[in-house]
Amino acid sequence: MPAPALMTSHATTEDIDPRERIGFWEEYNRRALVGLSCTSYSERGLLARQANFQLGDVRLAEISGNAHAVERTPQVAKDAPKDSVFATLLVKGEAVFLHEHGCLSATAGDLVVYDTRRPYLFGFSSSMRQFLVDIPRELFVEECMAGGVPAPMLFGRGTAREGELVVALRSVLENPGEGARGTVLDLIKLLAAGRSGGRPAPAAYQTQLIIAEDYIERHLHDACLTPGQVAGVMGVSVRHLGRIFESAGTTPARHILERRLQHAHDDLTAPGAAATTIADVAYRWGFSSQAHFARHFRARFGRTPTEARAGL
Repeated sequence: MPAPALMTSHATTEDIDPRERIGFWEEYNRRALVGLSCTSYSERGLLARQANFQLGDVRLAEISGNAHAVERTPQVAKDAPKDSVFATLLVKGEAVFLHEHGCLSATAGDLVVYDTRRPYLFGFSSSMRQFLVDIPRELFVEECMAGGVPAPMLFGRGTAREGELVVALRSVLENPGEGARGTVLDLIKLLAAGRSGGRPAPAAYQTQLIIAEDYIERHLHDACLTPGQVAGVMGVSVRHLGRIFESAGTTPARHILERRLQHAHDDLTAPGAAATTIADVAYRWGFSSQAHFARHFRARFGRTPTEARAGL
């Protein structure tokens, strides 16, 4: 938990009449963090705690609770404007994040970055704990990602490096010391840069690249996923989609293949992989045949799927 000296406010619903907890929680969040509406799914009512801390011009909230959902509807966003980018690191539980472009599924260890000016719903299916970093949008644009956040982004499972950065971010948020503000912004900047290969790209391409990568990540299991399908969903031509990925130093097809191979490699090298068949892993990540999968896997990692699973 962050140092008490940094705390600006805290609240809990545990001592509040169960019939009044939702109203209490909404009002506290409106004053301390952001305007939202809340729904509880527990027979015990909403049981939640929140502590807010100040890290210079960046704010940090530690939030825990039982199953519930918070929603920032278009009307709430209009009535209680908030011009920030939130970076929410889930450290316990599972959640879904609904937004205008689709739905993200988050588990413990995942980081969701989103713009508070746009509507969203964050639903937690069981007890949860999270850290929420509140970054003024102008500061986020200046320090982390030019152009801001065109669509919500999920970090943590993309690459090994991405996972390491998220782990490092959690470590800083758990025990923020002197210089924590700069470290937090630097880590989020590195995560954002990783999505574009660290290369500058036109603002419009950055926006479209994030949306395309998010769609691809959520449909890797579909063996019929093609650049044409991605382009169709985005309403652009295949040629234009190619230009978007060219700005990141790759092609749509190469990106799809790389993400499938990386996920398959993670599955085959994870504890307990011996109980998983190579065919299951291949089909799980959208490869049409085991032979096709094995050929590309060896070309990418320098060893066969069988050798990877055996730790050779």
